[in-house]
Amino acid sequence: MARGRLRDALTSLNRLIGEERAVVDDQTSAPAPLQPIDLTDDAKVAEVLDIALRSGEVLLASGTSAMDTTAQVQFVAASYGLARCDVDVTYNAIRISAHRGPTMPPAATMRIVHYRALDFTRLAAVDRLTRRLRTEAVSPDDAHDELTRITRAPHPYNRWTATLAWASMAASASVLLGGNLLVAVISFLTTMVIDRVNRRLNAVGLPFFFQHVMGGLIAAAPASLLYTFADELGITIRPSLIIAAGVIVLLSGLSLVGSVQDAITGAPITAVARFFEVLMMTGGIIAGVAISLRIAGALGSTLPVLTTVAPPALAQIPVQVVAGAFTSLFFAVACYAERRALPIAGIGGAAGILVYALALSVSIGPVIASAIAATVVGFVGGILARRALTPPQVIAVAGITPLLPGLALYRGLYALLNNELLAGFSALLSAFGIGCALAAGVTLGEWIARTMRRPRILRRTGTLRRPTLSRRRSGQNRAS
Repeated sequence: MARGRLRDALTSLNRLIGEERAVVDDQTSAPAPLQPIDLTDDAKVAEVLDIALRSGEVLLASGTSAMDTTAQVQFVAASYGLARCDVDVTYNAIRISAHRGPTMPPAATMRIVHYRALDFTRLAAVDRLTRRLRTEAVSPDDAHDELTRITRAPHPYNRWTATLAWASMAASASVLLGGNLLVAVISFLTTMVIDRVNRRLNAVGLPFFFQHVMGGLIAAAPASLLYTFADELGITIRPSLIIAAGVIVLLSGLSLVGSVQDAITGAPITAVARFFEVLMMTGGIIAGVAISLRIAGALGSTLPVLTTVAPPALAQIPVQVVAGAFTSLFFAVACYAERRALPIAGIGGAAGILVYALALSVSIGPVIASAIAATVVGFVGGILARRALTPPQVIAVAGITPLLPGLALYRGLYALLNNELLAGFSALLSAFGIGCALAAGVTLGEWIARTMRRPRILRRTGTLRRPTLSRRRSGQNRAS
């Protein structure tokens, strides 16, 4: 009986942590090439380098840190026998030089990343291809064709599905902040307009900064209008929650996690470039909201004075946890995550909000509470992503989305516009601290998940393969 319970417990644990890890978990050494190429064949060497660069391009475009992108590029090259490679990853470029021995010149190439796109399906597909290179004898031609298919494949959901997901995410975020059904509906419709307008602007090549300005302007306009005519319409509305929900949606697409990860893991040049991009895009959002509020003020519309939000009561925590789960889930859908990753993304968001609310209840402050919650999200994402065969970044980025400081940004901007400089800068610095705490916490949580790879009883020992525990059939149990 005791042995049966132990076996069942280990089986449950094995199912929880999964049989596979993301590729980045295993990139500690060069793999033994299953199908090494002829290093004297310039064409084959060039093809392998192109495969490595294109796989790294997908990661870099999705906001993956420079060090993780470097590890993947080196891993792919080593899978075909190019074990000695120098890889340099910067903000929008990947350079690789492969050493082929003392009698042959090194092979070098580079690739410029011209786009930034959160396509989690493409990211997971490249992760699976890299995992195949480690376990199967995939020829360079087949790998090249597979990469071409991945990068040229259409999104798994159509554009309107993504638009509805962004809008639903804003509605969930407004409920998370304390809004009612009316606030959720207005946030939904406002974000839908933001997404469709920005898609049009992106199609004509408008820089992303001005797209974020337009997004901030649209996010604040309906809130000001409805608050002005609230008495005539017979409604009660909190415009700050509508604006904050729109700001959270706009912030969620920025590579904040990747920039802080680069700074922590030793890629300062890329970190500075990414962080400056985040600051510029955030500045665009702030500028858009400010323009909208100034226009509303010129037309005689004034928004209510913002007060400090008290920590949620224990009775409100279940609603916030559910809203946080749906916020993360809808963000994952909007970024074209695979269906298998959606429940895990929701669990990450729920775990983050639960830990954040409990931390605030003991009065440790929003910055430290955000760091603790993000660490839990990074750890949960690193563990559960193995079971879903999804890169941990997908779960981590989606999981911290409900914690983004949209309300703090709006509070600081509102104070500055009303000549409350000290309160305004304090709120903006608080938002900045929360953002850095989220990114640093996710990085720490992912590191803990990678370090704690497996329980000791389930690890490999030398050349012995760790056992895969499975439940016996009931007939076999009775026979034993």
